[in-house]
Amino acid sequence: MENTLTEQELKEIQKIEHFRNNIMLFEKQLLDIEGSYGDPKNPGMSESANEINPLTHTFADGLYIREIFMPKGQIISTGIHKKKHPYFVLKGEISVLTQDGITKIKAPYHGITDPGTKRIIFIHEDSVWITVHATDKDNVEETLGDIVAKDFDDPEISIENMKKYLKLKNK
Repeated sequence: MENTLTEQELKEIQKIEHFRNNIMLFEKQLLDIEGSYGDPKNPGMSESANEINPLTHTFADGLYIREIFMPKGQIISTGIHKKKHPYFVLKGEISVLTQDGITKIKAPYHGITDPGTKRIIFIHEDSVWITVHATDKDNVEETLGDIVAKDFDDPEISIENMKKYLKLKNK
């Protein structure tokens, strides 16, 4: 890959870096609020998260299907997604903040999560969100290690990889 970026791609990379820094600062403050969603670096593995946000994990022919319930009024910081995958909002209404801005979503809705995505979600109504991930694993802990980054330094979602991704995306 060429190391040269267009002016538009350079601005996009700067926007991504700025968002990543700010969302991590916000998350630190958010996790101190009672009722916030567990530990995004270890999603679904905390007992308190399961009480507030029950999770259902299903494996089927190379797929991991993850369903989460999110109660009205909650603010959630998601994990950092390493792989492109579909998601579905089956119930409720939410506002989602990503590096691209704020989007209000009302169920039913579906979309695609890109690598490197991390979200802040405000829940307007009790909501159900499902993600589907390709995997060769058959247990939650190993699968999460493959699909969720511990931080933005993960090589799969590094700024260098984001540059490659933007080059492919903009072709």
